[in-house]
Amino acid sequence: MRQRITRHRGLMALLLLLAWLPTVALAVPFWGDRYSSPVDTPLDQLAPGAWIWGGDDRRAGPMAVVVSLTEQRAYVYRNGILVGVTTISSGREGYETPTGVFSVLQKDADHRSNLYGNAPMPYQQRLTWDGIALHAGGLPGYPESHGCVHLPSEFARLLFEASTLGMTVVVAEEGQAPVSRVHPGPLSPIDLHTGDDVDVPRLADGSHWRWTPSAADSGPISMVLSRSDRLLVVYRDGKEIGRTRLELKQPGAMTGTRAYIVAAGFRPPAEDTVVNGYEDTIEMPSWIAIGVPGAEHTAGERLPDTLVNQVVIPDAFKARVLPLLAPGTVLVATDAHLNGGNGGEPLRIIDSVGPRTWLDDIVTEIHRDPASTP
Repeated sequence: MRQRITRHRGLMALLLLLAWLPTVALAVPFWGDRYSSPVDTPLDQLAPGAWIWGGDDRRAGPMAVVVSLTEQRAYVYRNGILVGVTTISSGREGYETPTGVFSVLQKDADHRSNLYGNAPMPYQQRLTWDGIALHAGGLPGYPESHGCVHLPSEFARLLFEASTLGMTVVVAEEGQAPVSRVHPGPLSPIDLHTGDDVDVPRLADGSHWRWTPSAADSGPISMVLSRSDRLLVVYRDGKEIGRTRLELKQPGAMTGTRAYIVAAGFRPPAEDTVVNGYEDTIEMPSWIAIGVPGAEHTAGERLPDTLVNQVVIPDAFKARVLPLLAPGTVLVATDAHLNGGNGGEPLRIIDSVGPRTWLDDIVTEIHRDPASTP
């Protein structure tokens, strides 16, 4: 009898061990930092596995990703404006990641490789049918993959949830692409819909503003204000429709990256009302801060009129922009220059999830969901 009981216990232990082993084999590693670095972190100070996510809202317009193999970083743009950046690891020698313009062909949050021993590739976004994809993976600080673009796990999750099938992904390398793609800046260097290069001329000497609404006659509005360039750029559906020079009455009143969104309840005036000179009697939007990483404490705060009114733009330009603003319109203010070549300069990110006030700064809500991490 004792022998039977012993055998029975031994069999049960073996069954429990066999049931436990697959769980171990299926365990998915967690790569990279769990939380975003502050949005003003200089890009050259992002350690392997570090990333920045300013926040996102699918309603804010088209999204695209620019991968710089030279920098070993990836940049995420929403409606023309930078919302995220991350360190990556691309293909090592003999397995180089191909350059060019791609579209997301397939998404699989729990993908496993059928080429490399069932290796986990969480939050996979397939770029080619022969195995190139964006997904969470190892991040040693240099190219070490078999061709895919490895991302930090939490960044990969955020991007996976924010993106859609068909999203444009551009992979660029020095010597094979324009500098604007290899060293992207706060504004998208590509057409978010096609991946083509964007060549927007600067304002000519003596010209204060430019307005080209025919570039996009519908879609969400986003704006970026550069204190360094004294410039405001307006995007619609991912395309630039206007830019203007501006003045700051108190240049040091606000610094760093901030993001704002037009508060609920604002009703934009009719364009002819503003053009005819009645803007003084028209309600101006209230801007509410979005709590970007590093400035989370400002989330939900209303931008004071003292800061709103310190930004001076031409009346003719204001008359064209004001009727387009609506609850959900995003404004990002930054100290960075708007042309490319970020290297070492503090990163400036925008997002669209919150409210704000006329023309100064923006803040985005930080996305932290420890329960969702492996």
